[in-house]
Amino acid sequence: MAIVQKEKLTRDLSISLLIYSLPVLAIFLYFKLTNGLVAESHITLPSYLEFIQPAFQNIRTWGLTVFMLVLGAVEFTAGLYDDEWTGQERKVDIICFLAPKLLLPPVIAFFSLTALPYLIPNLANSLSWVPFWGGFFLIAIADDLTQYWYHRLHHQVPFLWRFHRTHHSAPYMGMAMASRQNFIYTLFFSQIYLTATLTYLGLGLPALFVLVIKSIITLGAHSSLKWDKPFYKYRALHPIAWVLERLISTPATHHAHHADTSGDGVGHFKGNFGNMFFIWDVIFGTGLITRKYPESYGTKSYKQEEWYAQFLWPIFKSKKEGSPLAEGVVAFPLKAKPENVTPSPVYYEQVQS
Repeated sequence: MAIVQKEKLTRDLSISLLIYSLPVLAIFLYFKLTNGLVAESHITLPSYLEFIQPAFQNIRTWGLTVFMLVLGAVEFTAGLYDDEWTGQERKVDIICFLAPKLLLPPVIAFFSLTALPYLIPNLANSLSWVPFWGGFFLIAIADDLTQYWYHRLHHQVPFLWRFHRTHHSAPYMGMAMASRQNFIYTLFFSQIYLTATLTYLGLGLPALFVLVIKSIITLGAHSSLKWDKPFYKYRALHPIAWVLERLISTPATHHAHHADTSGDGVGHFKGNFGNMFFIWDVIFGTGLITRKYPESYGTKSYKQEEWYAQFLWPIFKSKKEGSPLAEGVVAFPLKAKPENVTPSPVYYEQVQS
């Protein structure tokens, strides 16, 4: 079994390297076919997109926050949280939503304005000659495929699972829990620094467009408003649904990832790792498409841990007995053998892999 898993991992990583190289190859062929000509349009937006640049900039600065708050208010008013949003859950969601907005900007600013000029001082704007479409697909693929692997590994590596567990502890779906993450998981988001680096290299405009489009898709996939349902209901829309659900994350596919069980044929926390693009799950065989939605969400081992343990484990541990975030937890084996089970306070949780 271990050999098969190792072979699959090697195959998937090899395919990933090929996918990463595709935008670079396309840009190379483009300039080869145009005899290396670099027009002014390569460092600006295409004319047909200039009119929407202000909108994308506003969405980036404050629009996404407003979008989340409005959509969350609609969900709450419609009663879509089913009374699951208790005081403890609200506290975790609000802190996870607000704290990174205060704590992350200085880190990213230091990386972009101080670390990068020091590490690669002569490469600022060195990719500004890349055409907009090339930069867009380069960032979209590099960012989202990297996040796919980051996400997948946090489900498949027992130690890493505890950093991602906070996102899956919510017993509901919606805007309230979309930003619910352990801060250390967020801080080491490799794609944050990858996108910052590509922006430093001169791909700021494509990065802006990728960020906005990706944010809207991922927020829509977490929403409790099942916007994809009409595509499954009406036969005339089925061809669109077939493409849509394989290309991007939808409520049906991403809700399945947050289900608290995989035994009903709908839940699939062992896959559906894609964030913006679901196609990674199709390519690597980790996807499950049912066009149905789980009955319940979260993790069976959830103990409603304190906000500080969920947000800053392992810096702060939970005081809840039996919690995987408590002091003394040493491992998360898939199945603890009786002879290896040690007395309390060592606890075990089945990793969601």
